[in-house]
Amino acid sequence: MSQKRTFYITTPIYYVNDKPHIGHAYTTVACDTLARFMRLDGVDVRFLTGTDEHGQKVEKSAAAAGLSPQAFTDKVSQNFRDLAARMKFSNDDFIRTTEPRHEAATQALWKRLEERGHIYLGGYQGWYSVRDEAFFTETELTKGPNGEKLAPTGAPVEWVEEPSYFFRLSAWQEPLLKFYEENPGFIMPTARRNEVLSFVKGGLQDLSISRTSFKWGIPVPGNPDHIMYVWLDALTNYITALGFPDENAVLYREFWPADLHMVGKDILRFHAVYWPAFLMAAGLQPPKRVFAHGWWTNEGQKISKSLGNVIDPYDLIEEFGLDQTRYFLLREVPFGSDGDFSRRAMIQRKNSELANDYGNLCQRVLSMIGKNCGAAVPQPGAFADDDAEMLKQAGDLLGKVRDALADQAFHEALERIWMVIRAANAYIDRQAPWTLRKTDPARMGTVLYVLAETIRRIAILTQPFMPDASAAILDQVAVPADARSFAALERPLTAGTPLPPPQGVFPRHVETEEAPS
Repeated sequence: MSQKRTFYITTPIYYVNDKPHIGHAYTTVACDTLARFMRLDGVDVRFLTGTDEHGQKVEKSAAAAGLSPQAFTDKVSQNFRDLAARMKFSNDDFIRTTEPRHEAATQALWKRLEERGHIYLGGYQGWYSVRDEAFFTETELTKGPNGEKLAPTGAPVEWVEEPSYFFRLSAWQEPLLKFYEENPGFIMPTARRNEVLSFVKGGLQDLSISRTSFKWGIPVPGNPDHIMYVWLDALTNYITALGFPDENAVLYREFWPADLHMVGKDILRFHAVYWPAFLMAAGLQPPKRVFAHGWWTNEGQKISKSLGNVIDPYDLIEEFGLDQTRYFLLREVPFGSDGDFSRRAMIQRKNSELANDYGNLCQRVLSMIGKNCGAAVPQPGAFADDDAEMLKQAGDLLGKVRDALADQAFHEALERIWMVIRAANAYIDRQAPWTLRKTDPARMGTVLYVLAETIRRIAILTQPFMPDASAAILDQVAVPADARSFAALERPLTAGTPLPPPQGVFPRHVETEEAPS
């Protein structure tokens, strides 16, 4: 018996110093789409998201809000749960770093690293960015307009001197480089891989992994005056959620190592350098891939609270629709590159590709069947070459989408689907079933059957990207709930099956005077 295929995918755990924005939605939409695709492909999926709730930044944000750190994190973490519900994410677990299971797992990992000689007590002097919760060397810093020192992200840094435990990261330079060489797909996309290689080849310094200047964190085992560096704490969430430190836990046995950690490009170093080093030092397997996606701008401007141009995902859903928002985020730019959000582009995608291409194909085909074929799947005759070619393009689609998503090329997967949608629209224009209705009704039935079958296949494959809209289309071609997986793609429509009256699924976007310019 072949071993059951599994797939473990994670978002980063989101930092709870503010409410969710488009970046959080983007990362999780990508993970949700892959998780849904894999489930439809017969894979046993574990999809994790959650919130990162410790650190100096959270402690300061809580104080500014007049709340205890726990009360503050309870409130803000719920905002991320609410977003997951609103966007209908299909995550199997939602982890918080303030949970007892996580404190136990993180302290167990610390003890294992300490027992193996990878942690020592010393003193730290250096530059620290509270906003990034990261240490930086002098050579990594830049100067601001007033001469102040800034992290590579533009965040201010402060000089820190305090006792600290250190992780012997310097010992892992060569093992990491060997690991990258043996696993060329570990860091994606390729440009990001080259950045990490350059950083590691430049030499690794031992990493400060504890703080004593604030208290909001997980205590170091045996020395509660120290709390753990927030990134050692945060990264451990990926194994906490599988039952670590019990390596015999069912979820841990089945799903670790993770197949994919999806992260923003700003936190790649933590995931592609520190995390595999921690794991290998603890005698644990590193994840199989870390994919770092790009950032969004807003109408060409960098997004920032000070500019007041933060994009609220709730606003996008309210104005454009949930599936339309999901589609735009994954379609607009190659995944891994930076992208620009613009209303014009959003409306163009919604009207041209969703309403005109996909929606109009479904509406006119199903309307013709309703009017001319007794509102039932028509009986096809012998397939002509054009029919066979159309069915072949639809039949080949799964393999092409699967290949694209294996590389997290969401835009390419959608383009493959749209090539078939455009081909179906061209086929209907060539065959002109409205003319065949008068001259050759039997031929009309064959053409409409080919189109209905093509729509069925397309709708099954768009489910991971646009779950609600795809479900509505599958309802309209009378595909039962148990026949919507990829295994059911080879179960064609049955002639004579009654079809409900067609309903539009992708309404056009019409600007109003009240809409933002």
